[in-house]
Amino acid sequence: MTAPQGYVSHLGYAMLDTPDLDATVWFFEQILGMTETRRVDGMSFLRAYDDYEECSIIACQAPTSGIRRTALRAASERDLEERAVAIQDAGREGRWEDGIAGRGRTFVTTDPDGHEIALYYDTVWYEAPENLAAGLKNQAQAKPNRGIGVRRFDHINFLAAHPDQAAAWHVDVLGGRATEQIRLDDGTIAAKWVTFGQKSYDVVYTHDWTGSSGRLHHLAFASDTREDILRAADLCLDMGVHIETGPHKHAIQQTFFLYLFEPGGNRIEICNPLTRLVMAPDWPVVTWTQTERLRGQAWGLGTIETFHTHGTPPTEGQDTRVYRPTGMLGKRPSGDARK
Repeated sequence: MTAPQGYVSHLGYAMLDTPDLDATVWFFEQILGMTETRRVDGMSFLRAYDDYEECSIIACQAPTSGIRRTALRAASERDLEERAVAIQDAGREGRWEDGIAGRGRTFVTTDPDGHEIALYYDTVWYEAPENLAAGLKNQAQAKPNRGIGVRRFDHINFLAAHPDQAAAWHVDVLGGRATEQIRLDDGTIAAKWVTFGQKSYDVVYTHDWTGSSGRLHHLAFASDTREDILRAADLCLDMGVHIETGPHKHAIQQTFFLYLFEPGGNRIEICNPLTRLVMAPDWPVVTWTQTERLRGQAWGLGTIETFHTHGTPPTEGQDTRVYRPTGMLGKRPSGDARK
């Protein structure tokens, strides 16, 4: 297996739909410690403190939850142009549009499962106002004094009817590299991890048991320490945010994790250590068997049922009652001296 081709540098941002924008923003600010840089036309621009661009997430008011768009930054203007051609040559339609969130012109398409994917190159680096300025000049923003202060938008896990086909598109067309996969006894690929650099993964596809397309499993944010994840669990308990599972350690990707439902209904992961590095240029795809996967999601513990059955947008009959925090929901930050 060859190294990534370098056409895509990293994940840029995700546009996340929510039926309750205020509540979702509250979660990102008060639990994850992210900063809302602006809000316009029903969209909230939120950033993790060490991401260098204006926002990591754009939360969008919508009738239901789900993923609207995932944006990737190309490595150069030439790479952007060439990937746009490659996408269309591979049979996917696309369009050029003006960028948002300080990004330059953007090529918008869909993966084989129907998830909207956007590519851009030109961007605006975030300049923190004085009250958010970091003490270190190589850090985009000071660490927040609320929530846990996640460092960055780390990865995205899509649900897909055919994970192998969707992941192959990122490899064959966008120049990524598959690093790991789960193969069931019948030969079906139930999950596949893809990276564009030296992280062990940026994009993950897992099988959508409902047969639906274009749905989200979770967004993940990297914390500085495991203790941050323990603190997040305490904050969720205090504020009534539903914890789906964790804190535990993943059996496959080895990250310490906590899975939550933000108030709009989307699953959010906090993970540490930061995703593993794959240094070998000839890294082979690691295949996990169905028997190996059945050892459990974390430290040999069985996988919680909703981890396989919950996705967004919700399907008919999916239980959404657990989304609503019972504590400080909807209260805007009032004691943050940096706000």
